[in-house]
Amino acid sequence: MIRLPAGPGESRAYSPRTEPLSPTTGAPLTSRVVFSAAHVVADPYADVSPDSPAAVDWDATLAFRRHLWSHGLGVAEAMDTAQRGMGLDWAGAAELIRRSAAEAKAVGGRIACGVGTDQLSATEIGYPYGLDEVRAAYEEQLAVCEESGAQAILMASRALCAVAKGPEDYLEVYGHLLRQSAEPVILHWLGPMFDPALEGYWGSTDLDAATRTFLDVIAAHPDKVDGIKVSLLDAQREIDLRRKLPDGVRCYTGDDFNYPELIAGDDRGFSHALLGIFDPLGPLAAEAVRRLDTGDVAAFRALLDPTVELSRHLFQTPTRYYKTGVVLLAWLAGHQSHFTMVGGLQSARSLPHLARAYELADGLGLFPDPALAETRMKHLLSVYGVTQ
Repeated sequence: MIRLPAGPGESRAYSPRTEPLSPTTGAPLTSRVVFSAAHVVADPYADVSPDSPAAVDWDATLAFRRHLWSHGLGVAEAMDTAQRGMGLDWAGAAELIRRSAAEAKAVGGRIACGVGTDQLSATEIGYPYGLDEVRAAYEEQLAVCEESGAQAILMASRALCAVAKGPEDYLEVYGHLLRQSAEPVILHWLGPMFDPALEGYWGSTDLDAATRTFLDVIAAHPDKVDGIKVSLLDAQREIDLRRKLPDGVRCYTGDDFNYPELIAGDDRGFSHALLGIFDPLGPLAAEAVRRLDTGDVAAFRALLDPTVELSRHLFQTPTRYYKTGVVLLAWLAGHQSHFTMVGGLQSARSLPHLARAYELADGLGLFPDPALAETRMKHLLSVYGVTQ
């Protein structure tokens, strides 16, 4: 039994599971294209400070990607979940893209990689750049992605958001990139709840106006857009948007609050998936989608609906720190040997938050070895002075 912190000076008893959930593995998914945005594993022995370039444990990082591929999931690499702009700089992301793409080729895994402009750093006066520098930064990253053999995900750019004067600048920059991309890309709209620096993306804080610009970009180059990834945590807005997409352009939900209903869809369509929550949920999420492959929507919802409470907990405000819970669960599940993150982000969530994440994940049967998870959670509690 574990005594979990409940409030100031309080604790409550929790009895961990003794048996993990046992989903099947292997079979490719057919009814939906599903990517898990994957975290990076830090090197816990590197002598670095929080603002140093990331020290990555490459063996453990790539092993986790093989775990996701083994369950039939695609990997969305070098995305927000991998701490882009929150500990992982462009040099580290470029190395991550090259290594993961090579690993994907070796094992036959599907991979798409984030392309952004994070070589352009903000200064004390903001972003002292123009559109030419933003385009060049995107082009450099697009070249690395395409040379690695991965599909490109054009990520939202802090620099573009800072220097763009209005919607026409977004149309110009994205149009330029889509014209020169070798293969269809995924366009990524990340809301300010994930990154406050992206407030007003697509040239307006009015989401209806921003959506019109977003759709204009797609309509101008539908042959170069495989799909869109929407992370606005607004289910109805995503549904309305996907119904306006040109034929052949997919909608990949990035809504970590409402993903079961969006993936299940309705009589007018559905969303595919590109989700950070599918990092800890990988095997369970894959099993659920296999039920959709057989047309069994009820079984899909029965498996995935109970996971929403955990997801909403991990992604609670401030949402951008969800990565801390994701890495905690990877450690508890035995996918890495430590709870250390690049940039020291393991300290970004409170002990009660982490304890509740453990309890919810354990209740879902997410830990292959529940006894190991219990032992590690007790060790973490003891570091904080909680005695068992």
